[in-house]
Amino acid sequence: MNWDKFYDKAYDFILLNGPKLISAIIILFIGLWLIRLIKKWLIAGMQKRDLDPSLQPFLQSMIIISLQVMLIIGIMQIAGFTLTIFTTVIGAFGVAAGLALSGTLQNFASGVLILALKPFRVGDNIIAQGQEGTVNSIQIFYTVVTTSDNKTVIIPNSKLSNEIIINTSREGKRRLDIELKLNYKTDFNEVKPIIEEVIKSSKSILKSPESKIGISALEPDGYKITVYIWVNPHGFTDSKLKFQEKLIDDLKVAGVLLPGM
Repeated sequence: MNWDKFYDKAYDFILLNGPKLISAIIILFIGLWLIRLIKKWLIAGMQKRDLDPSLQPFLQSMIIISLQVMLIIGIMQIAGFTLTIFTTVIGAFGVAAGLALSGTLQNFASGVLILALKPFRVGDNIIAQGQEGTVNSIQIFYTVVTTSDNKTVIIPNSKLSNEIIINTSREGKRRLDIELKLNYKTDFNEVKPIIEEVIKSSKSILKSPESKIGISALEPDGYKITVYIWVNPHGFTDSKLKFQEKLIDDLKVAGVLLPGM
């Protein structure tokens, strides 16, 4: 082996590529240092903005990994490596993966929006996709809701971000509407005090906003009374059942004739 020629080629290689390699190594250390600073800034910023705890680690990892990949690609270019084939393969893989996972990616993006914008939180009562229940968990790809009859409903997040959601818990109270139909022989002024007494005696009915009682419709065979009362969102159905049962019993005791009696 001709060592002189080897040393000459090595010397030429170092002269030609040495500055590039040294620059790449320096930029690598500077880039890693900056990424660590960015990570600390992200953690502090997300905690300050009260971002959902389940979303923070994921966003941090995604951003940091993206920065690290960009740093490595940049260093390889500075060092003189040809990336044409590499970038082509990655681009083709990205397109194929995007087409194959389009629905999943849509659910993922919707999950990020839900966790960031908080249209509802865990523990809220919501009505969505024809289902009403309590939100048990919000995952990246789907949301789990438990209905009042104890059914677990798993809803893809894309359905929740693109369609109407009714959050019955956000305001902290919910109006319950009760409707009664009485014949014209029954005096409204006799019925109203009975209803007011039932409202006062019901522990589940909130004192504020004020309850309302009034005649809502006049029909050939009688008139309708509508009662507006306010209850807590949780236990809405139980409050409705108990109030209606108590109302019917008290009206019967007072001798008020109800339809069909």
